[in-house]
Amino acid sequence: MKLKKVVALFLAVTMLGGVLLTGCGSKEGQTADGKKSLDVFLYLNDHESEIYKNMIDKFQQEHADTIGEINLQITTQEEYLTTLTGMMTAGSLPDVFYVGPESVKQFVDNGYIEDLTPYLEEKGISTDGLMQDVLNSYRYDGTATGSGDLYALPKDSSVFAYAYNKDLFDEAGLEYPDPEDPYTYDEFVEVCKKLTKDTDGDGEIDQWGAGFANAFMLYQFVWSNGASFLSDDYKTVTIDTPEFKEALQKYVDLTLVHKVTPTVEQDASLGVYQRWLAGQEAFYACGTWDVAAFMDPETFPYNWDLCLFPTLSTGKSMTYLGTVGYCVSADSENKEEAVDLINYLSTDADGQREVSGITTGNSIQIPNIVELAEGEFLDAIADGTVKYPSNANVIFNYMNGTDFCGGRFMESTYTPNAEWINLFFESVDKVKNGSTSVDDFIAEIAPQMQASLDEAWDSVS
Repeated sequence: MKLKKVVALFLAVTMLGGVLLTGCGSKEGQTADGKKSLDVFLYLNDHESEIYKNMIDKFQQEHADTIGEINLQITTQEEYLTTLTGMMTAGSLPDVFYVGPESVKQFVDNGYIEDLTPYLEEKGISTDGLMQDVLNSYRYDGTATGSGDLYALPKDSSVFAYAYNKDLFDEAGLEYPDPEDPYTYDEFVEVCKKLTKDTDGDGEIDQWGAGFANAFMLYQFVWSNGASFLSDDYKTVTIDTPEFKEALQKYVDLTLVHKVTPTVEQDASLGVYQRWLAGQEAFYACGTWDVAAFMDPETFPYNWDLCLFPTLSTGKSMTYLGTVGYCVSADSENKEEAVDLINYLSTDADGQREVSGITTGNSIQIPNIVELAEGEFLDAIADGTVKYPSNANVIFNYMNGTDFCGGRFMESTYTPNAEWINLFFESVDKVKNGSTSVDDFIAEIAPQMQASLDEAWDSVS
């Protein structure tokens, strides 16, 4: 069976760190006393690891009459793909592991993952209460994802919102951003200029209005300007349009013209994330996975809140959404038990209360259950039970979509790999540092991206 390349680009920044807890266990699918054995392989960061280990331990205890052991292997996101690919090549996949929406088609077509729909129907498990747009990203009808049978249950749903340092706004005497009325690009520039300062009087800027990591913060400008990286069928690179070029120009102008962000050279010496943590940037992106860290005064000793990315020609603030899901190996000898486990991890209300912080106070994700997320979770934020910025509705507005903001998955979610877009981000700093123009860069990189994309689609035809 031909092995297809699997890439999980969107969540590369969502889960860093992690430790190996234990290796995979019995390949016969049972323990010495004849009970079931499950192997689970995930990537998690340190604070997630403890929570999910406890959840899996609890599941095993509740099913001790049939399940003798659950062998949990945790690694870093960087190592996950390499290890998983080796497992695929060796034909020794664990019972439960991750799949991203971008990989569902390849995993199904290669016979790696099980169709969950018959099991859920037989067990009477309903997914109606989950976030349907996220759930649908794990459906596949044999041709395309988005509809058909279900091949995974979501671990989480992520939103990459915007954040601002309230202390820096206070020092500058500025009003806070309106969480339901995003700045226009020009308004954003003017606010950032007032927040860009030489605070120690040495003649060098050491506080900036904003910091931007190209691979994660250019999309917002592109989409808000009515442009995209690909055509609707994800087969054609569409960066050679006036709308895309204008968005890219406005993005780099923040550095080259308005000088409200660190230069490429300055970013190389200290990254935008580190500058945000050091209080050197007034605006920075915040994923749902970042909240617990940013709410920790030892990590981020500043007052802050959520807001919206600035708008371009469409007048709508845009950002990207993400998710990773639990799937069951098609070769698992204990599919029934594996389905029960992932259902518990994805949809159990008590488990979702724990990961969202309702019972622990520290949120590592929003609940998968809509009623819980929009009810108990928001109530727990309002009464201070969950440590969360007050403008939590920014997250939900991006996720659900409004007339002033919306979210979408990166285009690489729907392509066989991300090599085509990596070409863009590997060299876009040539524009950001002023060594080449937007037009010249697009003319050079667009054909390379198209050739790479064509090759990717040919590999799965």
